Amino acid sequence: MAEKKELTRRDAVKVAGAATLAGVAATQFGKAPAILKARAATNAVNYGMVGTGSRGTYLLKHLKGIDTGNCVAICDLTDDALGKAQQTIGGNPKRYKDYRELLADKNVEAVFVTTPLFMHFPVTKDALDAGKHVFCEKSLVFKPEEVHALRALATSKPKQVLQTGLQRRYSAMYQAARQMIEKGMLGEVTYVQAQWHRNPGWKMKDVPNKKMANWRLFREYSGGLVAELASHQIDVADRMLGMTPEAVMGLGSQDFMHDGRDILDNVQLIYKYPKGRRLVWTGIPTSSHWAGVGGARTEMGEIICGTKGAIHITIGDDNNKPIGMWFREPTPPPTAADAKKTGKKEAFKAGATMVASAGSRPLPILLSKDLMTGQESFLEKEMKFARMWLYQKGILVPEEDRNPVDIELESFFRDVRTSGHPLADLEVGLQDSIAVILSNIALDEGRTVYFNEMEKLGKGGATPAKPAAKPAVKKG
Repeated sequence: MAEKKELTRRDAVKVAGAATLAGVAATQFGKAPAILKARAATNAVNYGMVGTGSRGTYLLKHLKGIDTGNCVAICDLTDDALGKAQQTIGGNPKRYKDYRELLADKNVEAVFVTTPLFMHFPVTKDALDAGKHVFCEKSLVFKPEEVHALRALATSKPKQVLQTGLQRRYSAMYQAARQMIEKGMLGEVTYVQAQWHRNPGWKMKDVPNKKMANWRLFREYSGGLVAELASHQIDVADRMLGMTPEAVMGLGSQDFMHDGRDILDNVQLIYKYPKGRRLVWTGIPTSSHWAGVGGARTEMGEIICGTKGAIHITIGDDNNKPIGMWFREPTPPPTAADAKKTGKKEAFKAGATMVASAGSRPLPILLSKDLMTGQESFLEKEMKFARMWLYQKGILVPEEDRNPVDIELESFFRDVRTSGHPLADLEVGLQDSIAVILSNIALDEGRTVYFNEMEKLGKGGATPAKPAAKPAVKKG
């Protein structure tokens, strides 16, 4: 029998390269037969897109590669936006400038709502009333009264799918992180630190109809940084902690971007969850550095801390797929069971005692493609072994094979056809919107806002208290 040779770094790189080539080959040559694609196309969901600005066109770019959906209509206020959308998606979708005319189109089965935030609820409400399935970008609603109204409306239409655009729910990397938590690998998860930092932040576009073109920068249309950025990461914290917040407090001001906007550009928020859990979120426009994953990614990410370990994770973008790594806690605290087994008492430490230990090496968060099932061929087993070796050496980091945006869009069409239930459903979307609404009240009023206040806000004529005076805008 030939002597088994230990895999070297060079060997591993060769095998990993072979794995990459094999993956490319599978992608290029292992596609489903044309007859299957044709079958999928004949059962494709006919959809319309309401709002073909930056986000709508971005989704159309991804939708173009998904054959289970067929774009039959687009709607926007300007010919320029409609022209760019049609060029992006191809084909010959009908053009509308009034979304109500699109909703009256009987050929439209489902609607994507990618309008400015203040129009999310009116369009979603009318779409549901028109019998359409709805994919609405976050935040699902803008005002307190819309929370209660949409919950009542959507609940009364159980056969219609309503999905919120929170793509991290559809990420394999984030799903793997949640599974690690459920298996106890992080111990008791108590704290999430999240940021979305840019340098610079959103710039004002100098175009006609300036206010509407820059709707994210004005409070009458937008929820600011909290709605557009923090909302994604609040949902991550809810999911990883397995609970929703009880209260929020924060500090926000307009310090750096002085161009006529009235949203805050410098925001820090603290969310209080049950059992002493916390989320701390920050958004600034003066640095894009993120300390997670060894500084390999910028702008946004989450650090999830537990008593036995911590996870660094980020969603990435079209060019940089979601990645994550985890760290074992160097000296996890002994449990009561541990103390009983050993008979040792925990050492007393004075308040000023410095306790330091060497940090642990980052470990990969393994996706299903890397896990051994026992059913692998020789080559598959060698490729997995090679990737694991490269992960452990820090030469490679596990990445998702696909963009979660594609997965969430495919899932929407599948749920429409099978009466499935979205991962980012009505209640997930509403809870996220509630957090945004209450966070902005906390920032404006400079107080701790409790989530049970939403039970009265927007009901029976009740409205949020008036915000404090608008922060002074420095001229610069």
